[in-house]
Amino acid sequence: MLLQDFVKALDSEASFTLQEGYDNSGIQIGNPFQEVKKALVCLDVTMEVVKEAQKKECDLILSHHPLIFQGLKRLSGETPAEAVVIDAIRSNIAIVAIHTNLDKVINGVNHTLGKELGLENLQILRPETGLLRKLATFVPLSHAEKVRAAVFAAGAGHIGDYDCCSFNLEGKGSFRAGENTNPFVGNTKELHYEEEVRIETIFPVYKQSEVLAALLQSHPYEEVAYDVYPLDNRLNKVGSGMIGDLPEPVSAMNFLDMVKNSLKTPFVKHTAPHRRNIQRVALCGGSGSFLISNAINSGADAFVTGDVKYHQFFDAMNKILLVDAGHYETEQFTTNLICDIVKKKIINFAVLISEANTNPVHYR
Repeated sequence: MLLQDFVKALDSEASFTLQEGYDNSGIQIGNPFQEVKKALVCLDVTMEVVKEAQKKECDLILSHHPLIFQGLKRLSGETPAEAVVIDAIRSNIAIVAIHTNLDKVINGVNHTLGKELGLENLQILRPETGLLRKLATFVPLSHAEKVRAAVFAAGAGHIGDYDCCSFNLEGKGSFRAGENTNPFVGNTKELHYEEEVRIETIFPVYKQSEVLAALLQSHPYEEVAYDVYPLDNRLNKVGSGMIGDLPEPVSAMNFLDMVKNSLKTPFVKHTAPHRRNIQRVALCGGSGSFLISNAINSGADAFVTGDVKYHQFFDAMNKILLVDAGHYETEQFTTNLICDIVKKKIINFAVLISEANTNPVHYR
């Protein structure tokens, strides 16, 4: 399949428009129109991963972390990133990253981490705002059901766990068709009144092109009247971090042991264990220290993440059990998640998980 079609399939699961401004997810190396047949999935693109892709005859590397975060000024091979880029291009291996967009969707990186920690009732810790739009359109009574079904199928009408949500108000619309028109109802140059339905529904902004295309294709009018309004409502299925519950409360020390066992790590950094038991747990795979206050305000007993700075441990002390389990350790299950997404979205596409351990941090 074409590389651009592969990326489009990923986009339907975790839209690349959701990535943070500093991120560089998407195609890193490769022509959108080149054919790809076999992908190697990894957390980080290193030379070891490229060599593995060459050995296994993979023409695509699908990584969680981008190889290129900022523009490269030269390709001399002097830095690890430059060397990897040169070798990948020579081998005609495309590289795609799916990073913060996969972090932010409800069934993404943090959901996977939460399941590994045994949490239930998982929800987004800090939902996004400004990602919702309202569509209002005017449809003749005879075609209202067809138009509703089309925009729902394109991704509109979801509120929480409810779908096909809309508000419908019947009224009378008016228009006069010009001489160069072919009106669905009425005659040219004559004022016409038509019984119509005003249909209102909401959609996430990253679905706008699909929703509007479905509206225009299903609507019978030559010129479709519609409005799109920005909303400040929270989108509860997109955001940063997650929060959930353990089936039963456990002591702080037992919780720390459970985290180490679940993440297969010999050490975790943490604040002083407090006396109360742990049941409500917030988490964020990778670098999640920016969510410490959200975790505290949510009423969580513990917050598990990585890359916590020294002074940030003071911010959490006596308020929450803050656990720094490591960046790699909290994202290690992401390769399985990405592999599952590819298998789900693209039938009969070969996908392998890299055997390379790209964790740059070692313990002894």
